[in-house]
Amino acid sequence: MNTLRTPDSRFENLPGYAFQPNYVDVAGIRMHYVDEGPRDGDVVLLLHGEPSWSYLYRFMIPPLKLAGLRVIAPDLIGFGRSDKPMRKSDYSYAGHVAWMQQFIEALDLRGITLFCQDWGSLIGLRVAAENEQRFARIALGNGGMPTGEQEMPKAFKIWRAFARFSPWFPIGRIIQSGTVTELPDDIVAAYDAPFPSSKYKAGARAFPMLVPSTTDDPASKANRAAWKIFGEWQKPFLTTFSNRDPITRGGEAPWQETVPGAKNCEHVKIRNAGHFLQEDKGPELADILIRFVKDEL
Repeated sequence: MNTLRTPDSRFENLPGYAFQPNYVDVAGIRMHYVDEGPRDGDVVLLLHGEPSWSYLYRFMIPPLKLAGLRVIAPDLIGFGRSDKPMRKSDYSYAGHVAWMQQFIEALDLRGITLFCQDWGSLIGLRVAAENEQRFARIALGNGGMPTGEQEMPKAFKIWRAFARFSPWFPIGRIIQSGTVTELPDDIVAAYDAPFPSSKYKAGARAFPMLVPSTTDDPASKANRAAWKIFGEWQKPFLTTFSNRDPITRGGEAPWQETVPGAKNCEHVKIRNAGHFLQEDKGPELADILIRFVKDEL
């Protein structure tokens, strides 16, 4: 597998992102992660989605750290400062799940509070279901774990076609289209930083096609098995969906109805936030996670 590595110079002086880089080898690929806060603190694992990277969590990491939590925000393989396999065929749903599981095992993370959004949820929820002993609680925002049995929203179908066919794939502008906040040019540029050219975007291009949209999808069987596990999941499970996301709007309902651990949680609706609620309402979301870890929700 041939990979690309974004030059370090691309990550210099990014606004609001002065975190020390950390790396771990995952199946021969270098994976980057932010690791802030006390090593003996309760672990909060923040998983980003498509086509963002850990920069999405820059508003959340400092307050979580200040609360005494160990905050870990990896860049998925193909994103951020992590290495980027060059072919779209190098990426698969199962491969991303395996990479994330190896990452968690390499750091030996336990007692994890997971927050996941977008593709971070498709990956993170699977990993949690298959490694329940490592997770203490889950907070899900604007995400899910489709099995191919659900009708996909029109907005997703348009997005998938764009990712597949458009010759123009501007990462920063795509993030902007998923926020309520008008992003300054330097923030848009920061989201573009990991992708100096189209050669670096194979992972971002691949993700929309990997979402299970038919029942014979390669990931459908494993996702259905994970749903069965969540049907018996007793640990706290919180939903924090925003009110202005056309792709995942209403997606919290199946989790609230299915997961036993969701029954006693005070689920939160994030107001005036788009798909990337971390960008629109990061400090508010961090406060929710702090209260969740403290069993106040």
